[in-house]
Amino acid sequence: MALAQEDLQQIGEYVKSHIGEWIGEQSLGKPPVVYEIELRERMVRVEEELKHQRELMRQGFEQVDKRLELMKTDMDKRFEQVDKRLDLMKADMDKRFEQVDKRLDLMKTDMDKRFEQVDKRFEQVDKRFDEMLKRHDKHFLWLIGFIATGVGLVITAIRHL
Repeated sequence: MALAQEDLQQIGEYVKSHIGEWIGEQSLGKPPVVYEIELRERMVRVEEELKHQRELMRQGFEQVDKRLELMKTDMDKRFEQVDKRLDLMKADMDKRFEQVDKRLDLMKTDMDKRFEQVDKRFEQVDKRFDEMLKRHDKHFLWLIGFIATGVGLVITAIRHL
């Protein structure tokens, strides 16, 4: 039995007009209007839940921002404390270096005094050596004079004898 084109069109129109009812019957006997209302209610609930989740996320981000801000202020305070400690350490080190400089200056002046004393002693020793040399020169000249006189007397005595 062959169907004509008109028959096929009538069947298509019939199916189109009744397909909504058939699908509604298949979905637990709920009519399409009730099903559509339930879908809309579900969509509204999902949207409300999404809004609620967005609000919770926003609150979470705000709390994270607050925590980060607190951490930043705490870190700033700690850095300031470290800076103060470093400044105190630097000042203490400067004082110690000044003390070391003073000690070195005192040691230098003390060493200069000692060197001056040593120089004076060397000068005194030089004077003594000069005096000794002069004395030895005088003694040597007297000795040569005595020897020359003695030799002269011996020669004169030998000639007269």
